[in-house]
Amino acid sequence: MATAASLKQEVIDVSPLGESLPFGATVAGLTLAALADEAVRAALRDLWVDRGVLLFRGGETSQAMHIALSRCFGDLEPHPFPESRQEGFPDLVKIKFYPEDGSYYDIEGDLRGGWLPWHSDLIYTHRINHGGILRPVELPASGGETGFIDQIAAYERLPVALRERIAHLHVVYHVDVDMSLQPFVDQGSARLVRMAASGTAIEKRKFTYPRVIHPMVYTQAETGRKVLNVSPAFALGIYEDGTAAGDQLLREVVAICTDPALSYFHAWQEGDMVLWDNWRTLHSARGVAIDQTRVMERTTIRGDYALGRPLGLDGPVADFDI
Repeated sequence: MATAASLKQEVIDVSPLGESLPFGATVAGLTLAALADEAVRAALRDLWVDRGVLLFRGGETSQAMHIALSRCFGDLEPHPFPESRQEGFPDLVKIKFYPEDGSYYDIEGDLRGGWLPWHSDLIYTHRINHGGILRPVELPASGGETGFIDQIAAYERLPVALRERIAHLHVVYHVDVDMSLQPFVDQGSARLVRMAASGTAIEKRKFTYPRVIHPMVYTQAETGRKVLNVSPAFALGIYEDGTAAGDQLLREVVAICTDPALSYFHAWQEGDMVLWDNWRTLHSARGVAIDQTRVMERTTIRGDYALGRPLGLDGPVADFDI
């Protein structure tokens, strides 16, 4: 497993992501030339497994670097929604908010463009991607932070009795890009004011996507650590218990895994790139004032932790039985 010391031997400076954070690391001064060294790539992969979120700062930054760095951690894949892809660059997703186009919400009187609650990317598919790297293209004058929460640390905070209750349970997820309709997102009175043009296109066909289920807990293969595998956004309920009691259990777990004490919010600077492990972290977007522009590009690192299942009318398409 990589350490700060082993990476420093490769002339890369590694430091904590934030004070007292149980996850994350900052990698400074990385160049495209350094990525040609397999020892560097292997050390970065080990560091990612260990820390979950890596901030690359003060190094080389470009679309070419963005894509090359992403490929150190796995093959890339296009986003399943064509509306999200960057034209001419199939490996890049364009995440944007413009004053004239983009979803924005009224959150208890505060208008926020591009706001997203805590979620795992593509959790509404049965094969969720391993991660991605986010890079700013145009930053707003203020706001626009991206939040991260480590689900390994969240699991470790669960009371033993709660761990035992959810050990073999699954959560049902579905496609819905209106974040104000998410029943397990605790964000006060969030109300959608305007849907982005791309979001409207996705919503029109959302019923063509099957529901899926994912286990509430799984084990990180490389380390044996338990991961709390719950995304508040896109969740419909617990597969094994669709009653009010099941909903209450899921809300209890969500309250723990989204505790602000566990979170890190990244204030973006030009040239930053942030990699996160989508199998073990939640992320969110605080949003921007609706007269501001924010444009980001993101890669999608292919992968499958092999525990999600499509959910048909006859139950999960799976080799397990509840």
